[in-house]
Amino acid sequence: MKIAFIGGGNMGEAMLSAVISRGIAKPDDVKVSDISEERRKYLTDKYDISATASNAAAVTGADVTVLAIKPQSLPSVLPELKGQIKPGQLVISIIAGATIKTLSNGLNHNCIVRTMPNTPAQIGEGVTVWIATPGVTEKQKEMAMGVLSVMGKEIEVFDEDYLNMATAVSGSGPAYVFLFMEALEKAAREIGLPPDMARELVFRTVLGSAMYAEKSGRDLADLRRAVTSPGGTTAEALAVFEKGNFTGLIGEAVTAACNKSRILGK
Repeated sequence: MKIAFIGGGNMGEAMLSAVISRGIAKPDDVKVSDISEERRKYLTDKYDISATASNAAAVTGADVTVLAIKPQSLPSVLPELKGQIKPGQLVISIIAGATIKTLSNGLNHNCIVRTMPNTPAQIGEGVTVWIATPGVTEKQKEMAMGVLSVMGKEIEVFDEDYLNMATAVSGSGPAYVFLFMEALEKAAREIGLPPDMARELVFRTVLGSAMYAEKSGRDLADLRRAVTSPGGTTAEALAVFEKGNFTGLIGEAVTAACNKSRILGK
């Protein structure tokens, strides 16, 4: 597979590194374009790939083009690529908020997969929700799944609004988790735990709880109740959360993020 990356930032590098290490593409078949000469040299030296400052040159001959730029760069990049991507080439976008209509009109191209990955994708532990335009063939869908799977779990949907919902849950979700971890670590230190120990306890608790929940296959509410003994320490803590409307705030936050994603898409 010949694959081009428009943008060689953190997510672009994570993807190109994974597609090479997993044998989806050979270094000779990977091109990346980036505005930073320093970044291009770094990527070339580390991965033995081809790097260029020209977006049009990067997509020439590619089977798959991955748009891995920041949303604010889209207005300048789309005109450079318009007419440069051939009808049979697949475009995969990981640009937050960039709708299929925006991409299709901007590129004059109808073979597009729009995705919503998240931060853990950079270590292969993410989840990516994606949707394909009608112009994407089954073979190209398989190619897309191969590329997206290097970032972790991939989930295909058939309604573009699900990407707005996924943005609010899995896309922004790591920030919610980090905020909780940050608050839990701060509280641990305030009750007297040494900083290193507080950090380790928080990291292991969050990681272990997520892994246990996934492997158990049980409902999250059941798992919560199993840890909560009546009149015990956990019940005491959860009562404080309930008093502060913890679950209600999470619902409000997710709804706000989803609505914002829809607004940005327009």
